[in-house]
Amino acid sequence: MQQSSVSRTPTQLTFMASCALPTPWATFQLHAFVEDSTGKEHLALTLGDVGNGEPVLARLHSECLTGDALFSQRCDCGAQLEGALRRIAAEDRGILLYLRQEGRGIGLINKIRAYKLQEQGADTVEANHQLGFADDLRDYEICAPIFQHFGIKSLRLMTNNPRKIDALKSLDIRIERVEHIASSTRHNARYLATKAKKLGHLLPPLAPAHKPDENN
Repeated sequence: MQQSSVSRTPTQLTFMASCALPTPWATFQLHAFVEDSTGKEHLALTLGDVGNGEPVLARLHSECLTGDALFSQRCDCGAQLEGALRRIAAEDRGILLYLRQEGRGIGLINKIRAYKLQEQGADTVEANHQLGFADDLRDYEICAPIFQHFGIKSLRLMTNNPRKIDALKSLDIRIERVEHIASSTRHNARYLATKAKKLGHLLPPLAPAHKPDENN
């Protein structure tokens, strides 16, 4: 089984360009970075003065093409992305990193294969294991040079994932967790229950109307 690797040298990213990005909630600044070792392109959306030393409302969002762009209800990714941008806009200050780590790091094609296994009865963790992958292959060390670029050392992090908090703390980034809950549906209820039970995500109990559907 492929495991998440821990880099022995700092991850290097190169800043490439910035532009304004008007959205329904605010006009963000969009910043592009390239990961030197892989060529992957990562994005940061900022609003306001994020480098003034005050804790920054932040979200680390891993790419989810199916949820973010194709409106999939299998997960809560699209709702979490929109919710994070809304919250940053409401405060008029914050940062969202859009990390190109599709499918918790297994890639788009393997995620679709995992979806097929879920249709056959596996949960999201079991599907990863059946494909030969660990629970989560994402690498949050790539965040460090982005935060350094903006002079950010302290975050109010919108997350339910303790692993994400621990990863950033290991990079000497101060973290205050901000709960970030998206609504469950009959399509993503089992997915959310599995994240809570097997991946340790800090999620509230599912409402009776959204009892996990074992077919999704």
